[in-house]
Amino acid sequence: MAESPQTSRRLQWLGYGACALAGSLWGTGFYWGRLALDEMSVEHMVLYRFAFACLGMAPLLLFGRHRARLTRGESVTLLISAALGVPVQFLLQFHGLALTTVSHASLMVGAMPVLLAAAAAIFAGERLDAVAWLALFASTLGAALVVMGGGRTPAGRDQPSLTGDLLVVASLFTALAWILLNRKLMETHSPPVVTAYTILSGSLMLAICVLGPWLISPWTHRRASPPPFAHVSALAWTALAMSGLFCTALTTFLWNWGIHHVPASRAGVFLNIEPALGSILGVELLGERLGPFAWIGGVLILGAAVTLTVRGQEPAVILE
Repeated sequence: MAESPQTSRRLQWLGYGACALAGSLWGTGFYWGRLALDEMSVEHMVLYRFAFACLGMAPLLLFGRHRARLTRGESVTLLISAALGVPVQFLLQFHGLALTTVSHASLMVGAMPVLLAAAAAIFAGERLDAVAWLALFASTLGAALVVMGGGRTPAGRDQPSLTGDLLVVASLFTALAWILLNRKLMETHSPPVVTAYTILSGSLMLAICVLGPWLISPWTHRRASPPPFAHVSALAWTALAMSGLFCTALTTFLWNWGIHHVPASRAGVFLNIEPALGSILGVELLGERLGPFAWIGGVLILGAAVTLTVRGQEPAVILE
């Protein structure tokens, strides 16, 4: 049964809202990750994060009607998406964060909307006019101004590095592939199904990568540390729970549901909420002060978001 124009428009606005909320929650991820990294390795931090994320996803499969049979081709697509979206993306991203600053990592993430819009235009046939492209670039410029307006890093803090920044950039390309593959799966399956299956299968792959060397260490005679537990502080557990339940499980569901109802190229502008908010939290974490460039950047980001949503009168384009 075809949707009425009013219903379609309402779902499109809800889709934009879901993407905006996802971008806002994602913006706190680097902050929570930095708190947890003070007490454990990157691998163990990411593993605990996704353990909490699985707890958030479990009710969808256990108590909901969100089960589906995947074809062989869809199963392969889902496994590739899960591998890129969970162990590869997050290990690259947080190894990068361990070698750079929160503000620099957020700046690198600011390139994601332009990458997403370009990929949607190239691979999915989504068409953007000059104003839409200008809004996307203005939004990315705004994110750059926000993070560069934070001032200098105080003495004693971690310094940004080219290696760390490049690892974060590499994680963006895996995230881009994850977004497009998920969108492909949502042509035939609901967002909750794709979200839950991707996180659960990706978490299993992550657990094998992280726990495998420790479990087989008695036979390989190679030293491997077990996951920390007894000496992890309440602050670190809180950070891990927040990043897993809200910055991973909830945000992935919101994002997948959002891009199911709006064009991926237009939804991409809301990814810039992540570097904007992440840099603000980084500024607070590092004791820096927000400068005038940051305020200008915030105006550019909000202006671009308003421009793309208000001008989005055409029906949402679904990736073919």
